[in-house]
Amino acid sequence: MSVFADRLAETVRATGTALCVGLDPRWAMLPHSLRERHADHGLDGLADAYAEFCLRVLDLVTPVARVIKPQAAFFELAGPAGMRALSQVLDRARELGCVTILDAKRGDIASTATAYADAAFAGAPTPSGTIPVWNADALTVNPYLGEDAVAPFVQAARSDDRGVFVLVRTSNPGGGLFQNLICEGRPLYRHVGDAVARWNAETLGTCGFGAIGAVVGATHPRELVELRAALPDVWFLVPGYGAQGGTAADVRAAFRSDGLGAIVNSSRGITFPFHPDDPAWEGKIIVAAKLAAEEMRV
Repeated sequence: MSVFADRLAETVRATGTALCVGLDPRWAMLPHSLRERHADHGLDGLADAYAEFCLRVLDLVTPVARVIKPQAAFFELAGPAGMRALSQVLDRARELGCVTILDAKRGDIASTATAYADAAFAGAPTPSGTIPVWNADALTVNPYLGEDAVAPFVQAARSDDRGVFVLVRTSNPGGGLFQNLICEGRPLYRHVGDAVARWNAETLGTCGFGAIGAVVGATHPRELVELRAALPDVWFLVPGYGAQGGTAADVRAAFRSDGLGAIVNSSRGITFPFHPDDPAWEGKIIVAAKLAAEEMRV
């Protein structure tokens, strides 16, 4: 397996787009015909509906984009069956040649962080050997607990050739409450960015980027400019494009001159561009994915 940064670069180059498709399944937004088939089966039905929908979305979007980011919370909402659905989606994405980013925003200390990292990457140690769990290419991580909480994820990424995306400047409206606090003359997010640069420096691939990336929202274009200048060899995961208000012009500064350096996530804008009663929902997903991929052309 090649290093994560190079796999991501190769995928972006092969598809010609920096688009990342987020999978955030929501019952009320699913096609009505699909909901009808699963409505009377409780949490198992919810999970089956999520799996059926997301697997179909993968088939529809991967001809134009092959970076996929399932949001763990929506699958967890469907209970144990939802976790099985998430596993199915990740397995299918790998079969389709996708780079997978498990969006779980993990953050804890010591053995707990190591367990989270093992679940995301290498797998669970058992008497018969290590068994993969999520087997994702990358994981989102919350750095609020400090360096000792991030270290197990960084170490796991290095040893297993995986990636970590650390929350630096998030896209949500309330993110600035803490991230913009001035510490030693600079916003807190700049200190987090410096830490990401330090962790990333020892993981550089031949593409010039490393395995420890930064989450920087499309809704903060000024900070994108600032952070790209400060973190020239760090991959950015850019949420907030599309339904959250970020535009193609807003995210332009996230990229290096050759078009690499960022992957731009769109979730609802691609997976739910239709009314639940629309029988032509599959075609609308294809159109939305093609348009977004073209806007993120590298």
